[in-house]
Amino acid sequence: MLRLYTFLLLTLTLTATAYPLASISHINPITIPLARYLNLTGGAAKILENDRARANALKLGSFAKDPAAPVPVANAATSYTVQVGVGSPAQTYNLLVDTGSSNTWVGANKTKPYRPSKSSSRTPDEVAVKYGSGSFSGELWNDTVIIGSNGALTISKQGVAAAIMSTGFEGSNIDGILGIGPTDLTLGTIKDDPKKTIPTVTDTAQTDGVISSREVGVFFAPTTSSDSNNGELTFGGVNPSKFTGSLNYVDITSTSPASNYVGIDQSITYGSPSGTQILGTTSGIVDTGTTLLLIATDAFSQYKTLTNAVADKATGLLKIAPAQYDNLQSLFFTIGGETYEFTKDAQTWPRSLNEQVGGDANSIYLIVGDVGSKSGQGLDFINGMSFLERFYTVYDSDNSRFGIAKTAQTLAICN
Repeated sequence: MLRLYTFLLLTLTLTATAYPLASISHINPITIPLARYLNLTGGAAKILENDRARANALKLGSFAKDPAAPVPVANAATSYTVQVGVGSPAQTYNLLVDTGSSNTWVGANKTKPYRPSKSSSRTPDEVAVKYGSGSFSGELWNDTVIIGSNGALTISKQGVAAAIMSTGFEGSNIDGILGIGPTDLTLGTIKDDPKKTIPTVTDTAQTDGVISSREVGVFFAPTTSSDSNNGELTFGGVNPSKFTGSLNYVDITSTSPASNYVGIDQSITYGSPSGTQILGTTSGIVDTGTTLLLIATDAFSQYKTLTNAVADKATGLLKIAPAQYDNLQSLFFTIGGETYEFTKDAQTWPRSLNEQVGGDANSIYLIVGDVGSKSGQGLDFINGMSFLERFYTVYDSDNSRFGIAKTAQTLAICN
């Protein structure tokens, strides 16, 4: 059963209020601020465990009868939520925002079930999704969905599943999931029509003319405190004020199973762009639902040797001595012909949070972990939140591509 013992909760604090659809007209991207909250009661060992569990579920999904199974961030350490209004008048739900799944559903919290309103329209379809050790099933409705203050992102006739049964969210304040991953991740989720897809909120926003393109821009900044306003999510485009230089776009990889998600091809070297190669050009994913930077087992073993790191029993993370930290070199990611430096500070777990994960206040821990399989498996890395905090990224569904740019945080020293 999915558990939420430990997760890094990124919460979007938004007002969800019903507004007349006729008054909503946008040609510019819609930006929503993000706030991060830290809840690490299970320690860093739980973060690593959950990250690996998510990685395994993402990999196994591609071998199912249907296309890749959507994997909710409830099974991961890192997650963020948004308050979403559904219906008219709107009922507010606290939903996980996930790029690893694409169904939107409510009702995980039995005290806040879906309640049809004047804008609700029942479809004949029933939806069921299995998330490995958790699941939900329910009825598919079309309804008004509101995201953002003052109805900034308001869409009509969005497919929303009303859960009749769900597992994996017990003991949490999560009411369901807002899936913004590739639309094809909804294939196989409609019981009587497995070849039918359900449009995502990004799809519907474009159809309604609320946004001009199916792009989602993501910005996060490193933080050393347990909660902070440190990011934003942009629908329908990007926010140029949050990155430096230009965006580098690459096609979504054609290698499965990474191709089913926000998958890219990249290589990683240690020390310099032409330094020691620890991971040759291979496929993996960029994922908001993963906390750490996970790399293939053989690459992880080489990284461990190069850094002289040891596995720390208390936290589950790699640990190095101060002298070793002085000699720690940057990692360099090559994506689409461009190279991106990932400094030793970026590789370091925030030291001010060491004790919150069961570590020693004065120790140095690293955020690089083992994805759980050797390279060549089609999902050889996951660039999680620790990576995303250093770059601006965008998922462009219209053109099936991923964009990345440097930010003021790329080379920042904060850990």
